[in-house]
Amino acid sequence: MGGGSADSREIYEHIASSLSNSQVLFSEPMSNHTSFRIGGPCDLLIIPGTREDAIKAWVMCKQLKVPCHTIGNGTNLLVRDGGVRGCVLKLASGYTGIERNGSKSLMVSSGTLLQTIVEASADYELSGLEFAVGIPGSMGGAVTMNAGAYGGDVGSLVSRVEVATADGTTEWIPSDEIGFAYRDSLFLHNEDLLILNVEIELEPGDRDRIRQVMMEHLKQREAKQPLNMPSAGSAFRRPPGRYVGAMIEELGLKGFSCGGAMVSPKHAGFIVNSGGATAKDVLTLMDFIKRKVYENYGVVIEPEIIVIGEDLEPEEVSKAQQ
Repeated sequence: MGGGSADSREIYEHIASSLSNSQVLFSEPMSNHTSFRIGGPCDLLIIPGTREDAIKAWVMCKQLKVPCHTIGNGTNLLVRDGGVRGCVLKLASGYTGIERNGSKSLMVSSGTLLQTIVEASADYELSGLEFAVGIPGSMGGAVTMNAGAYGGDVGSLVSRVEVATADGTTEWIPSDEIGFAYRDSLFLHNEDLLILNVEIELEPGDRDRIRQVMMEHLKQREAKQPLNMPSAGSAFRRPPGRYVGAMIEELGLKGFSCGGAMVSPKHAGFIVNSGGATAKDVLTLMDFIKRKVYENYGVVIEPEIIVIGEDLEPEEVSKAQQ
């Protein structure tokens, strides 16, 4: 469980020693890097501090055939209990930065937290990102999932995205080639592109009005969402013409638990870690909810949470239960 073979360890150490501005952790519990506070160990976790290290780590993993998962701030992520074999490249808190690019544009490094960008846009008196206040993810993750709230979404603001490909070349992809849709984009389906920078286009606005709208959205979020408990945001995508939380609530499942995973008593669209939850608990609860919703409404609901990693081996399960 974690670490891999001696040969793998040698490869991981080779990658780590090639990076000059990165934090590198071996057999690191992913519960330390997800908002769910759940997840087994990752063989190699890299938090690159520069664009150059991000690209180098990405390319070396590809060349050395090391599986590589790119994550942002881990806020829409469930890591299975057996952890992640290979590398996790975490851009949030490492590769960050915001630059004003003309009168209405911001150039944002992919690891920059959305909250930081929202605050910066208000300071620049640029409007359009108010909907994102309180969303805990990073720019790269928000683009990948086309994060949204209160009628707005990130994709509608993106003008172009800079990516690195598996051979280390970089290119800009214009917005109309990214395929933004509800909680979807090209990057959700293409693992050979690493998001480096995102250019967003905003509109001039009044700073006081921008901050007023931000405060209104924050109050709504705090009133409706279980922000005091670990979760990964909305557990399921919204099916056409339906609200998942409302269906789950009508089924009487608020507060329903599987192990440490619980349907939030505050908002039934959220699954929370009520203490000691495992990924298996969460997945078992999600499967139960999906079945009940289909049995009662004939609606198939799909996860909004991204799931990565390996299940525990049977002998590891028995050890954990002792």
